[in-house]
Amino acid sequence: MTETREVVVGYDGSDFSMQALEWAMDEAELRQLPLRVAHAWRWPYGQAEEEAKLHLRKAAEHVLYHGADCARSCSSIAEVTTDLYEGSAAERLVELSARAELVVVGSRGMGALARTVLGSVAGYVAAHACCPVVVVRGPGPIPVPLRRGAVVLGMAADTRDEAIGFAFGEADVRQLSLVAVQGVSLQPASWLSQGPPTAEPGTVAKTTEGEMAERLRPWQFRYSEVAVRIHGVAGPPKDVLADLSREASLVVVGGARGHGRLGSVTRSILQRSACAVAVVPVPALREEEDVAPAGVARAGAD
Repeated sequence: MTETREVVVGYDGSDFSMQALEWAMDEAELRQLPLRVAHAWRWPYGQAEEEAKLHLRKAAEHVLYHGADCARSCSSIAEVTTDLYEGSAAERLVELSARAELVVVGSRGMGALARTVLGSVAGYVAAHACCPVVVVRGPGPIPVPLRRGAVVLGMAADTRDEAIGFAFGEADVRQLSLVAVQGVSLQPASWLSQGPPTAEPGTVAKTTEGEMAERLRPWQFRYSEVAVRIHGVAGPPKDVLADLSREASLVVVGGARGHGRLGSVTRSILQRSACAVAVVPVPALREEEDVAPAGVARAGAD
């Protein structure tokens, strides 16, 4: 019997986690999946009496149940469950990702770490989760202005089908257009260079767009109702994606390929994006398999 996948959201009661909860509710409704609201707590002061820890646990339960009640009362999701965990929030969300379709987190959380651009929980989960992770970014506080911008897919020569399929799937269910972009960094001309002269930026961009179009053709055939624009842009990829994020609903990038290390472009967009960012990992068990990413059909399949 196939196990039912779910959408998991990390919730701590902060404005940023409320934004994540709203995004996760949309995902669960669009995908017709259960929603699991997760909250972690731990005693931060060393040894303590169990009674003192019990009070903190009760407070954590209150936070968690508030989030779950919001999801039940403000959505049509058929099943909303809770997960209360004593320990690391980041590690628990990664554990839950093993049986999730998607994990959603806010870019920041409660406490001192809220002053950082990207919270440690969001960064850790994006780097280590087994499934796609959406880091919901925004200026706060809620509510987040309704965005109807495109889904932006950040591509490179080695972009995997998991990221492409996720981007097309999101654009399809949200009825948005898709902008596939690949930044091309040109080496400045130098009299010390031993190689051939650097090609004109426009020529490089056109060549890149042709290669992208060929790569995306089966996906466009599969998702025929998604309007696609393809851009090869001369410039650092991280800057190109950051600029496009200002008018986008979601930026999709590839995730860690091993050892929990994100690429420089993914790390940069997680820090700088003006909209939500989806980090799509390469599942280790699928590395050599011809399998489409979770939740989307393989391009060209019946």
